[in-house]
Amino acid sequence: MTSDVASARSGALADAGDAPGTTRPRRRTRPRWVSQTLLTIVALVFLAPLIWMVLTALKAGGEVFTTPPRPFGDHFLWGNFSDALAYLPFGRFLVNTLLVATLGTLITLVTSGLSAYAFSRLRFRFRDGIFFLYLGTLMVPQEVVVVPMFLIMQKLGWVNTFQALILPWAFTAFGTFLLRQFFLTVPMELEEAAKIDGCGHWRILRSVIAPVAAPAFAVLAVFTFINYWNSFLWPLIVTNDVSTTTVPLGLNLFLGQNGQAWQLLMAAATISMAPTILLVLALQKYLVRGIALSGLGGR
Repeated sequence: MTSDVASARSGALADAGDAPGTTRPRRRTRPRWVSQTLLTIVALVFLAPLIWMVLTALKAGGEVFTTPPRPFGDHFLWGNFSDALAYLPFGRFLVNTLLVATLGTLITLVTSGLSAYAFSRLRFRFRDGIFFLYLGTLMVPQEVVVVPMFLIMQKLGWVNTFQALILPWAFTAFGTFLLRQFFLTVPMELEEAAKIDGCGHWRILRSVIAPVAAPAFAVLAVFTFINYWNSFLWPLIVTNDVSTTTVPLGLNLFLGQNGQAWQLLMAAATISMAPTILLVLALQKYLVRGIALSGLGGR
């Protein structure tokens, strides 16, 4: 009886909503081709400098600056890429930067994961206050700390060493904040079940939380690797030897006392983009999911 009354009432409401004279507001939708056209235009605007860089890398030296500018040269000189590697020990620069970026990223993932677990799962006095102080370091620009950091490296005898390029920036508040926010979304029931099975904090982090937070670790890995790979100011200050020179400093050497080999510079810049592009493509699935879940997507 009750179900019949409820169904009759809902039917009456539906009829009233569809009665003549009542109009439902229609949501205007933009045609799909308009959105695709706009996205294509924006993508081409952002890709234009990269495309011009690649085309310049395939030109002869006298065709780089022509009036009017021409996107294509008379011939595609693929040998510019090998010439760029032979013009300077650029292969050594790539190996140095790959070593620094890889080790720096691994250390950052470990330190950020441990500190994020402490700030999100452990209970200790002044935890939130310490965390806010830790976040306050994000407001300090790099230019302010490079001088005292260099003095510390000099006292330790680490000038012109790889540890000076890696360790000072392997403890970041950004990575801790990113992982902490993600760890807070992991249900406490998983941690409690692991504790019942006899797991300690290290085992919980390694076997329970870390697999769930793999997208967040992927986002942090990509950001950290790119920051190490593109770092210019700190390597410029702490290194002055070819054995520890990184890619950004190596690119600057193409415009020095030996002349300005713009076509070789563009070829070397194209080569230097390959590792970061490969990393993004390899972690694309986790990267998109991590940005969406960690709140970096602009929501």
